[in-house]
Amino acid sequence: MSGGVSVWRVVIWLVLSLVLGLSGGGSALKICTFNIQSFGEKKIEKQEVVDVILALIARCDIMLVMEIKDLSGKAFPQLMTQLNSDYSSRKNEYNYVISDRLGRKSYKEQYAFIYRQRLVSVKEVYQYPDTQPGDEDAFSREPFIVWFSSPKTAVQDFVIIPIHTTPETSVREINELYDVFQDVKQRWTSKNVIIMGDFNADCGYVPKKQWSSIRLRSDSSFLWLTGDTIDTTVKESTDCAYDRVVLHGDKMIQAVKPTSLDVFDFRQAYGLTELQALAVSDHYPVCITVNAAPRNRG
Repeated sequence: MSGGVSVWRVVIWLVLSLVLGLSGGGSALKICTFNIQSFGEKKIEKQEVVDVILALIARCDIMLVMEIKDLSGKAFPQLMTQLNSDYSSRKNEYNYVISDRLGRKSYKEQYAFIYRQRLVSVKEVYQYPDTQPGDEDAFSREPFIVWFSSPKTAVQDFVIIPIHTTPETSVREINELYDVFQDVKQRWTSKNVIIMGDFNADCGYVPKKQWSSIRLRSDSSFLWLTGDTIDTTVKESTDCAYDRVVLHGDKMIQAVKPTSLDVFDFRQAYGLTELQALAVSDHYPVCITVNAAPRNRG
């Protein structure tokens, strides 16, 4: 990727200018989910890769980031410092919340939510305990759940439940998300819920005959914005709908137009080769837009 950094810097500034222009006043809110693929000390040292990641984050007002493998705990804060350095405001444009390192045995990952703090704020967070009697340790990486306040959108608050399943147990984990949802209902009063992340919900990991047994799918009160035919993978040789977005709550569903769903092909958008794109991630970000709050009529 030699020689491309300056080009990507230009791309970043163009994107930032566009985002800042669209995000003022009572603008809509773009929420994204992105499996950043093995993000840690090695990836943060590759500036041409980091520049693309920064551009992807800057397209969004909230981004769920998965597969952070930052053993030192230094790489992700470095990413945030670089992100905020592109803004001249006295207060950081973006803030974040991040989970503990999650996983069984020695393999660990973290979830993080990066958010534009002039548009949204964090009301509460909690780590799902995954200790349901008779069904303990259902998740490889238990959801790290965040309740956001969003005063400028059509819904004033919403909860995001993230998930990164293990492919071989994805059927069980997607089904167990129903129990996570029920747990959220018991803890918090918000009725607006987004469940998103890397479900590994395709290409043999979730056979078609299994869908009817997955409560999150069979319960009609959940709206799956992502169909089974989308492709969220970077490789030309794959065509898999791994990354998904699911909504619950009448107001939440009404606040998101299904046509706002965006699988962002950064390879094509930024003119990258397949190898250059794969150095960033093997997944594309998946985004939705929450409508702006209606203007007061005087």
